[in-house]
Amino acid sequence: MFSFRTGSLENQLDKALMNGRVGCFCTQNCWDTATGRYMYDLFADRGNLKSLFVPHDAELAPGTNHIQFSEDDVRGLDAIVVEIQDAGARYFNYTKDVLRLIETLAALGDEAPALYIVDHINPSGRIVEGSMPQVACEAHTPKVAHRHGLTLGELCNLYCNEIGANFALHVISALATDSTRQLLPWTIAPASDIPGMFTCGMYSGGGLWNNTTITPAIGTARPYEYLGAPFIRHSKLEVLPVSQGVLMRPCTFTPSTGRYEGELCRGYQIMLQPGTEYHSILHTLQLMRYFAERYSQFELLEGFEAKVADPVMVSYIKGEITFQDLKEHVKTEEQKWIRKAKRYCLYDDQPYRIK
Repeated sequence: MFSFRTGSLENQLDKALMNGRVGCFCTQNCWDTATGRYMYDLFADRGNLKSLFVPHDAELAPGTNHIQFSEDDVRGLDAIVVEIQDAGARYFNYTKDVLRLIETLAALGDEAPALYIVDHINPSGRIVEGSMPQVACEAHTPKVAHRHGLTLGELCNLYCNEIGANFALHVISALATDSTRQLLPWTIAPASDIPGMFTCGMYSGGGLWNNTTITPAIGTARPYEYLGAPFIRHSKLEVLPVSQGVLMRPCTFTPSTGRYEGELCRGYQIMLQPGTEYHSILHTLQLMRYFAERYSQFELLEGFEAKVADPVMVSYIKGEITFQDLKEHVKTEEQKWIRKAKRYCLYDDQPYRIK
């Protein structure tokens, strides 16, 4: 059973929410500006909050990037309320945790609690990039494009259909309250490595650097806007691949955590001119091929191929096909995904590709 609700969570009168045993699965983004409290405080005040599933450490601490739970933790609950801020790419950890939760509830069959998703606007908008997985991909990953253009509620509805889940799924509209309708999605950082306004627009491609020997500046104030490594050398003669409206500024940084912690990295800041619609996947793949051709130290590490899940993209990085071939492939795959995505849209605006 699926429902899309336009009233606020507080005004939902379901027995499971009013009197049942409720679990709340959330991040710092469940703050309600109107009441000045977190979503789970609603159920704590009612006296029926039985479980709270949150990140294991401070909200912006390095390594705080998952919500842990087991099947036994959710068994016996009547409802689970989810409120996180998705980042718009299929490999965002907290979203993958929600999809693992869906898999867990599906396995419980008739014993599964009802699932309520407090929806939020997608901070990377309705822009679509990349392809649906073409080969075996990371666990808890739906068949969506790298940058999917959906909200979390739409994504959960799609995934429930994909895996044949039959528990009750209810999506609370992102337009139901002032907090979810008006608060800019990046005002409260979705995760420790998604800190600001531009991050989500660069994450769909930038997240792939995490499985290479170049860091996307994790452990700095501007992850995914910066990238680099100790082995990179700046040259006045080099011409980096860029598209219209994109600038690449040579820079240095020293990560405080993660790959190259405490080491000086030379690299580049990706800078977008006002109004630029940035295709992060295509630009990232161009940069990877550029670095692969110039530095023997550049490598695709374990997990990269499962993350990108597209052999054509890997072939391009390895120099086996042209950029024009890659662009045609991506265009076709984006069109396929948009046709699929439109079946799950709950709002008036529609996913679209950068032309």
